[in-house]
Amino acid sequence: QVQLVESGGGLVQVGGSLRLSCAASGDTFSGLVMGWFRQAPGKERELVAAIRGSGRTTMYADSVKGRFIISRDNAERTMYLEMNSLKPEDTAVYTCAADIHYGSFWYASKTPDYWGQGTQVTVSS
Repeated sequence: QVQLVESGGGLVQVGGSLRLSCAASGDTFSGLVMGWFRQAPGKERELVAAIRGSGRTTMYADSVKGRFIISRDNAERTMYLEMNSLKPEDTAVYTCAADIHYGSFWYASKTPDYWGQGTQVTVSS
């Protein structure tokens, strides 16, 4: 079993930056593929970024490429999402997720097994 806890959300102005953290407890952290999803009011949940266990392989949604950076510290059992050049359309609840299968993120083959509670990010213009 894996427990995930996000932190770092908040209110930021357009063009600003935020860093989200996702701390994990439970199963071997380095064996988990992890990612960030977001959901805005009235919209479907979308995958923002994902990272494999070693941290060397990542993926990003087109809407955040070049602005967001996903990373992880396996010693600290924490994943991060550095968000830069934020836009109003980045406003959403951001939730971290984890699974032992990378297909859950790379191919959407299944819903990830583990989820955090979500953290609100609001970008004001």
